[in-house]
Amino acid sequence: MDPIGLALENFDAVGAWRAKDAGLPVDAVGKMFDGTKLDGPVSLRQAILSHSDAFIQTFTENLLAYALGRVVDYRDEPMVRSIERNAAAENNRFSSYVLGIVKSMPFQMRRADGGAASL
Repeated sequence: MDPIGLALENFDAVGAWRAKDAGLPVDAVGKMFDGTKLDGPVSLRQAILSHSDAFIQTFTENLLAYALGRVVDYRDEPMVRSIERNAAAENNRFSSYVLGIVKSMPFQMRRADGGAASL
């Protein structure tokens, strides 16, 4: 199972806190890849902070992949590192990641899918 998802299990679909689901107590306990126990949002925050480099790299790669509409591969890693460096200089603001991606060559040079039907 996804330990990050389990750590946030107390939140329902609209973000309200719940202690029970279908009358049963919510089990929000999981374990990270390194054995760190997760049992809710507080422990999840601590785990992310202790692995901030990996979190930032994964976040940047996934945001870039979403923006490009394709999987990020080894050829994109210099751009990922550049976006990370520029965002770090801006105190890792979300907007600095978005702007870094929008200004990146892979984003600006991407091509539209030729198979999409016109309306």
